[in-house]
Amino acid sequence: MKEGNDFPLQNIPFGIFQTSGSSPHAATRIGDMVIDLYGLAKQGLINDPEFPPEVFNRRTLNHFIELGKPAWQMIRKKLTGLFADDNPELRDDPARRKEVLFSIHDVRLLMPVRAGDYTDFYSSIEHATNLGMMFRDPGNALLPNWRYLPVGYHGRTSSIVVSGVPIHRPKGQIKSDPDGPQFSPTRQLDFELEMAFITGKKTMLGESVSTKEAEDYIFGLILFNDLSARDIQKWEYVPLGPFLGKNFGSVISPWIVTLDALEPFRVPGPVQEPKVLSYLQFEGDHNFDIQLDVFIRPGDQSQTRVCQSNYRYMYWNMVQQLAHQTSNGCNINVGDIYASGTISGPDPGSFGSMLEITWNGTKPVKLSDGSERTFIKDNDTIIMHGYCEKEDLRIGFGEAVTKILPAN
Repeated sequence: MKEGNDFPLQNIPFGIFQTSGSSPHAATRIGDMVIDLYGLAKQGLINDPEFPPEVFNRRTLNHFIELGKPAWQMIRKKLTGLFADDNPELRDDPARRKEVLFSIHDVRLLMPVRAGDYTDFYSSIEHATNLGMMFRDPGNALLPNWRYLPVGYHGRTSSIVVSGVPIHRPKGQIKSDPDGPQFSPTRQLDFELEMAFITGKKTMLGESVSTKEAEDYIFGLILFNDLSARDIQKWEYVPLGPFLGKNFGSVISPWIVTLDALEPFRVPGPVQEPKVLSYLQFEGDHNFDIQLDVFIRPGDQSQTRVCQSNYRYMYWNMVQQLAHQTSNGCNINVGDIYASGTISGPDPGSFGSMLEITWNGTKPVKLSDGSERTFIKDNDTIIMHGYCEKEDLRIGFGEAVTKILPAN
């Protein structure tokens, strides 16, 4: 593998791809090579009595994910063995390889799951503190409940798109003067740097998932760009919270990286004070050392990195988020998306949104082409990248990319 590659043999992520003239199939990726799992199954290379090849001949991964954690782990183990340097089955069979191996540049990557529901949390203490300092009381930035529970809201799945799909600038009501609101395109379009986990197991209405069980319900992680229209959001926010300022578009990376692949990168999370209630207590490390970068590319100019953060900063971790989500008996389904909330670190270079980076527009960012940004402009492309790195092992997520088009 070339240096800096996100997808070594130790990764084995899962996604959905399509070639010209073919139907969508489940896939994995090694380096710049996309591997057709349906093709491998038809050739008998990853078959198992537990499930037929057709489980990979779908438009989403939901049917595969429903098979459960033993099936995910079994397929990863078979793929690792099949593509090992000393295995000749594919290595020495050019005809077979041609049927199942494709260059990443020759395929189209699609939405990996059919998500019935989407929850967005608010789990970075640095992000919550920054917003509290900006818009409330600098001396008492966090709301009273913030350290006691993972705050979140239910969003829409209809406008979640895969990397590469452009998003139009949204329109909405904006109140910028005492005379009342106006209806116009947002002037404060923002990104939010987030990760998200995908659920791999369903529950029945009335059931809850404990922090001890939670990772058995999590299939893997993706990058998540929660686009936000800050001026629309500000006017509509009270009393019920996010609505049109949030639901016009979110962007995810196409490859789901499993918790097994991330195992070497577990780290402790921040100390939680005061002590959380019993149902949110947990054992072990459930944060991950995932380096996260955000770049802005204006038009066809070169890109500029505007943020360098890390998933390890999350105050509320995944198992707490899922335990809280289900604590009231709310049922979950396979393929649901649970976003982390904006991931900000302790210094301005690690802030995960333009709202924070420019401190509500008061500190513009200069890009490499000489232009400045307080928020995102039309024809800007937002690029998010994430990876873990330790000694000689690098596990990456690829990118979540979207171009902002003018309002319709």
